[in-house]
Amino acid sequence: MVELTEIQKRLIAEVADLHQVPLGAYNFRANGGLAGRNTTANIDIQSKPDGSGIDIRIKPGTKNESVHIPVVLSETGLKETVYNDFFIGADSDVTIVAGCGIDNCGSQDSEHDGIHRFFVEKGAKVKYVEKHYGSGDGLGKRILNPVTEVYMDEDSSMEMEMVQIKGVDSTERTTLAELKKGASLVVRERLMTHGEQKALSVYKVTLYGDGSSADVVSRSVARDDSYQKFDACIIGAASCKGHTECDSIIMDRGTILAVPSLEARSVDAALVHEAAIGKIAGEQITKLMTLGLDEHEAEEEIINGFLA
Repeated sequence: MVELTEIQKRLIAEVADLHQVPLGAYNFRANGGLAGRNTTANIDIQSKPDGSGIDIRIKPGTKNESVHIPVVLSETGLKETVYNDFFIGADSDVTIVAGCGIDNCGSQDSEHDGIHRFFVEKGAKVKYVEKHYGSGDGLGKRILNPVTEVYMDEDSSMEMEMVQIKGVDSTERTTLAELKKGASLVVRERLMTHGEQKALSVYKVTLYGDGSSADVVSRSVARDDSYQKFDACIIGAASCKGHTECDSIIMDRGTILAVPSLEARSVDAALVHEAAIGKIAGEQITKLMTLGLDEHEAEEEIINGFLA
C-alpha cells in the first residue's frame, strides 16, 4: 500500500472535500496503487481479481452511510483505466463520492479513465458526487475520460453531481442510464474551461418504465480559447417525463456547442429540452462595480454565483 504525499492529500481534498480520513467506507487510489481502504458491516469493497478496479457492494436497507473513492495522479506520463462496479441493495440510502485529481508538473501527458457502473436495486436512493480537478505547471496535459453507466430498478432514485471547474486540459464524459418503472434520475453538471481546454459531455438516458423521469441540467462557462460540447439525449419509451437543459456563459474567444435532443417512442412520453448561450450582461457587471468591485472581481462574482 502506497503512502500519500502532501500533493496527493491536497488533490484528495479538492476532489472529495476530505481533509482527514473519513468515517465509513473508503478506497484511496494514488498513482495506480492502493493508498487506503476501509469497509463497514454494510459496505464491502473488494479489488477485482485482475486488478482492473474495485467492486463496491452495499447491503439492502443500508441507510445514511457513505463511500469515498477518490483517485489522484501526481506522476507525469501515467495513464490508467479503472473499472469500478457499484451494487446498491434495495431500499438503501447512501452517498458515493468519487472524483479524480491530476497534478502534472512534467512534460508527458497524464490520464485517468474511470469506468463506473451502478446497479441500483428497487427502492434504493443514491447521491453520487464526481469532481475533476487539475493542477501543475508542466507542459504535459491532464486528461480525464469518465464513463458512467446507470441501471435503475423500479422506484429507485439517483442524484448525480458532476463538477469540473479547474485545470483539466481534455475531458470526454459519457453517461448512459436506463430506468425502469417509477425510477428517477437527476443530473446537475457544472463545468468551466479556460485556456485551450476541451470538454465533451455526452448523456443518453432511456426511460423504459411508466412513471420514470429524468432531469439533466448543465451549467457551464467557456473562457479564453476553450471548447465545450454538450450532447444530451433523453429517450422516452413509456409514460414518462424527461427534461434536459444547457445554460452557458461564453467569454473571450470560447466556443460552445449545445446539442440537446429528444426521442419519443411512446405517445405518453412528455419530453422537453432547453438551451441558452450568452455573455455576461453589462448591467450585471455595472451593478456590482457600484458596490465597490472592479470589473474583474465583478465577473468572477457572477461566474461563481452561476456555477454554485
